Amino acid sequence: MLAGRVAARSFRVAAPRFQLAATRSFAEAAAKPADASSKPPIELFGVDGTYASALYTAASKSQSLDSVSKALESLNQTFEKDTRLQALISAPTLTASDKKQIVTELQKTTNTQDKSNTVANFLETLAENNRLSVLEGVCEKFAQLVSAAHGEVEMTITSAAPLDAKVVKQLETAVSKSQYVGAGKKLKVVPKVNPEIRGGLVVEIGDRTIDLSVSSRMSKMNKLLQETL
Repeated sequence: MLAGRVAARSFRVAAPRFQLAATRSFAEAAAKPADASSKPPIELFGVDGTYASALYTAASKSQSLDSVSKALESLNQTFEKDTRLQALISAPTLTASDKKQIVTELQKTTNTQDKSNTVANFLETLAENNRLSVLEGVCEKFAQLVSAAHGEVEMTITSAAPLDAKVVKQLETAVSKSQYVGAGKKLKVVPKVNPEIRGGLVVEIGDRTIDLSVSSRMSKMNKLLQETL
């Protein structure tokens, strides 16, 4: 697992200086005014959304959008396979050496030729700004941008256990005919599993969230009881 390799190597490597020139070059590229072709197709919110939008702009300007998209897709799969990774990169005790090793290992998982160094510079920027913890969210938000650029509307369905393919198809059919999907748009369904919701579903389409989870119902019930008693 990636988390295990990073943890083991971080103890063996002396803390080197970051290659600040590379991270500055990414920040400068993303900060330049974006023309119509490099501007993100939709507006995203949150810290992860801000970084995803900046990465999209930088990738568009360097004409590396396809390779960056594939790299982030691979990174997202790494997070799904290694459940310890998010906790590792979010640790407040990470040193400069630890972060450098994490960036190095993450780059290995992208399985993509990063000729423009856009992904490498971006990861180093996150490390320098103590924002590695938002990387998983950035991967998800970046996928939303790519989908929007392709005329797709992304719908995330979160359930406590994997849904049957027929159920997913039924939801896709129902939502694709609704007001949530504009004319000429294609619905892209992204199933997720989160045992913490206990049951039910959480459906997210763009900035809309429909929370039908058991955990949400329990939270509302507990709040009502506290207000009543």
